[in-house]
Amino acid sequence: MHPLAPHIEALIFATDQPVTFDEIVSCLREALGQDFAEAEVREALEALHQRYADPAFAFEIVEVAEGYQFMTKGAYHPVVATWLKQTTRKRLSRAALETLAIIAYKQPVTKGEVEQIRGVNCDYTIQKLLEKELVAIVGRSEGPGRPLLYGTSEKFMDYFGLKSLDDLPKPKDFKT
Repeated sequence: MHPLAPHIEALIFATDQPVTFDEIVSCLREALGQDFAEAEVREALEALHQRYADPAFAFEIVEVAEGYQFMTKGAYHPVVATWLKQTTRKRLSRAALETLAIIAYKQPVTKGEVEQIRGVNCDYTIQKLLEKELVAIVGRSEGPGRPLLYGTSEKFMDYFGLKSLDDLPKPKDFKT
C-alpha cells in the first residue's frame, strides 16, 4: 500500500463531511511537514479506492460533491436502512421530499412555481429545507416582484450521495 494511504484513510474516516482533494493535500503537507506532489496523493487515493473495492469490505471511499467520503456499499443499504429506521425518526417529510424533488429537477425555481406544481402553500416546507441547508437561495427571478430562486446545495448532494445533478434519476425512469 502507498505510504500516504493510511494518513488519507484516517482523515476521510475522521469526518462525516466529504474531504476535497485540496484539503487532503493541504492537511498532509501541514501534518507531515513535507511537500507532496499531487500525483503522489492521487496514487494513494487510488490505492485506497482499490483496497475498499474488495468484497471483504462493506464500505468504500467514493467521490461525492467534489470530495471523498466513506460510504456503505449498495449491497448493505437494506441492513443500514433498517437500522436507521429502527433507531431514528424520518428526517424529511413527504412534503419536504416532494418539494425537494421539484427544486432539484426544476432549479432554479421560485416558491410560486413549486406551489403551482404541488398545489399547496410551501412556505413552511421551503423554510425547513433552507434550515437543513438542503436548498439554497440562488438568485432572484426577473419576473414581477423579483421572487427568490431556489436550488439544491452541496449538502443536498452529500445527503443523497450524488456527485452531480446528472446523477439524479431521469424522470422517464420513474415508476408510476
